[in-house]
Amino acid sequence: MSRQIYPETPKQSHYDVVIVGGAIIGSSIAWFLSSHPDFDGSLLVIERDPSYEFASTSRTNSCVRQQFSSEINIRISQFTAEYVKNFRKYMGGDSDIPDLILQAFGYMYLADNETFARHLRVNQKLQASLGAGTKIMSPEEIAAAYPFYNVSDLILGSHNLKDEGYFEGSTMFEWWRRSARKKGAEYIHNEAVDIQLDAASSTVEAITLATGEKISCGHLINAAGPRAAQFASLANIHLPIEPRKRFTWIFSAEKPLDRALPLTIDPSGIHMRQYGQTDYMAGSPPHIDPAAAFDDFEEDHSIWEEHVWPLIAARIPQFEAIRVTSSWAGHYAYNVLDHNAVLGPHSQISNFIFANGFSGHGLQQSPAVGRGIAELILYGEYRALDLSSFSYQRIIENRPVLETAII
Repeated sequence: MSRQIYPETPKQSHYDVVIVGGAIIGSSIAWFLSSHPDFDGSLLVIERDPSYEFASTSRTNSCVRQQFSSEINIRISQFTAEYVKNFRKYMGGDSDIPDLILQAFGYMYLADNETFARHLRVNQKLQASLGAGTKIMSPEEIAAAYPFYNVSDLILGSHNLKDEGYFEGSTMFEWWRRSARKKGAEYIHNEAVDIQLDAASSTVEAITLATGEKISCGHLINAAGPRAAQFASLANIHLPIEPRKRFTWIFSAEKPLDRALPLTIDPSGIHMRQYGQTDYMAGSPPHIDPAAAFDDFEEDHSIWEEHVWPLIAARIPQFEAIRVTSSWAGHYAYNVLDHNAVLGPHSQISNFIFANGFSGHGLQQSPAVGRGIAELILYGEYRALDLSSFSYQRIIENRPVLETAII
């Protein structure tokens, strides 16, 4: 991730739209809004760390899948796949903008018990009805297509090679940010430390920056990632989002597989996939999964040695002889209510807009979210895709969005 040099001080004391958080979600909104022909306002993006070193965006696995259990999440991912495959066109056709390649190695969910197998069968029917290429595979079919798997304990797999895989999310992020700034979005290196509401607590009037400036705004967008709840609390808003640590390892194999490894979700909870031409990636949550401190990115190497490596070697015996080449810890912006995004306006503070709580799905959902929030600001409604099921009202009502396909 290239380091950005942003000024500390904003050019104005009022903006039509202020976005707090300039990583993938904030920059998606900034791009879709600033490039929209119906937007002629002023736009400020406030980013506390322009290096993005520890941003969830920088530590993502850059994957996209349609294997969800809810229609809206499937349709969001279908738009992402379309967007990635036609990136230059969506960005306006500029020849300087690179092509993005969707490495469609697919996802492979593996089931070793009848309860999960039943979920996968139900999900496949929904996914197929919406045009996804998901198919249910028997252990024998899995072994024929991917002979390296140990299938002795499996009931079935759910697999899709159509528009599922990974892509260079960092390239999309870089061009959204660069293009939004070119179109007038102003990025600053600062932090919002206070929110001022009107007397009725129904409208955000202004925010205060860490450097003391007071900025009034027409809309205030919370795109603060794992810090979303902390920022919302400045307006006395409860948001059930917290940082959760996730670990990633890149490794090479003494005996590489003879074909590409789909992103495999093992029944143990470990996931692994192809990484480039010859390497592989594996990911895992910690054994105990509490909220993490915002600055806690310490790795726990015992998880790899005692948990992850034995499990992936059991599933793929060729991975008994492997070597870790790099690793890192990152944070999910984890929605403890239902692991789904919180999008749209607050139920009482009408110009406070949420774009939070993606629980590991932020990058793959960012095109639809950026487009949707831009529509909401411009027209007061979603137009291309109705994202209203992710509203903040469900938080108040304690009404989770049901999504069983969570990694």
